[in-house]
Amino acid sequence: MIVIKDQLQRILEISRTPKRIISLVPSQTELLCDMGLEDAIVGVTKFCVHPSHLKSAKTIVGGTKQIKIEKIKELRPDIVLCNKEENTKEIVEELEKIVPVHVSDIYTIDDSLELIKSYGEIFDCIDKSSEIINKITVNLADFKGFIKNQPNYRTAYFIWREPWMVTAGTTFINHLLKLNGFENVYSDEKRYPEVNIKKMKEESDPELVLLSSEPFPFKEKHVSEVEKYLPDSKVILVDGEYFSWYGSRLINAFQYFKQLRLNL
Repeated sequence: MIVIKDQLQRILEISRTPKRIISLVPSQTELLCDMGLEDAIVGVTKFCVHPSHLKSAKTIVGGTKQIKIEKIKELRPDIVLCNKEENTKEIVEELEKIVPVHVSDIYTIDDSLELIKSYGEIFDCIDKSSEIINKITVNLADFKGFIKNQPNYRTAYFIWREPWMVTAGTTFINHLLKLNGFENVYSDEKRYPEVNIKKMKEESDPELVLLSSEPFPFKEKHVSEVEKYLPDSKVILVDGEYFSWYGSRLINAFQYFKQLRLNL
């Protein structure tokens, strides 16, 4: 019997190393593939877009907020991988009735590294997980050296339009904004609050506005739209996956952040 503790400190017991995995979190799905576990994945969500071929090769079991429980049962998974933010408590409780469920809870890069290490132990691929952790750690150290001489910007990070929503504190995105020297003007609020964009200039007046590619797909036309409300702010599009995906994508995230800085 293998005893596992997830990031909510829940105890899971499994009889053997899991060979049939369902992942309900896109960034964790990508991580599994980069750990050499693609063949063990039997089910994914419709949002698991990396690697690009995966959705056509695996069974789609729903989204991150709604699942097809009968399809999951048919796949006979050994374990289902969830995340506290991405998946609902109801989903976790429903799945626990049929299969062990591991729940991640990510707020910092240290949390991410802890998850990668744990997956290495759970799925018996410690060498590969250690390799990924090492690459992230080295690239992070290099980025910290680069960023310490860069100016800070008072920043707003948009994730949705109509209603306009931003990233606030207690989020992984906020952690990465801080690492980048982007001082989140909404860091004192929680999660993803709605904001009145018409009042932003008088209320927070950010120097920099980042429009994320996900979950709302902001485009160039939205840059012009935001500039009407915030004429003194620099408004740019950013790749939301580098700011919110906390698995192996972090290996290349810091090079992206460097280039972003150099283009400001």
